Amino acid sequence: MHKVSVVILNWNGVGFLKEFIPILVQHTTLPNVELVVADNNSTDESVAYLITNHPSVRVIQFNHNHGFAGGYNKALKQIDSEYFVLLNSDVEVTANWLMPVSNFSTRNLTPQLQCPRY
Repeated sequence: MHKVSVVILNWNGVGFLKEFIPILVQHTTLPNVELVVADNNSTDESVAYLITNHPSVRVIQFNHNHGFAGGYNKALKQIDSEYFVLLNSDVEVTANWLMPVSNFSTRNLTPQLQCPRY
């Protein structure tokens, strides 16, 4: 089980994948983080590009397009991580971009609930 999965939903976005996945891979170096592209039945070379050029990225392939919310929901059901980061395919991350999420997830976050007394 990974601590964090960074999940990108893709549909015919090989251009975005070629531009932004190398940067994502370069700047996502924390341990126990998984990069996932869920492909919504693309007809371009998206899946072939990922498999050939980025074997460290997990590819989930769907046999038809489930739409935006449906695609993400279907993908998340196949991921066993404590935390998810949903990332658009056209986002350029920078160095240490995931550090705040990692820091947040490692703190003791037990909420202290207080009910008002009337």
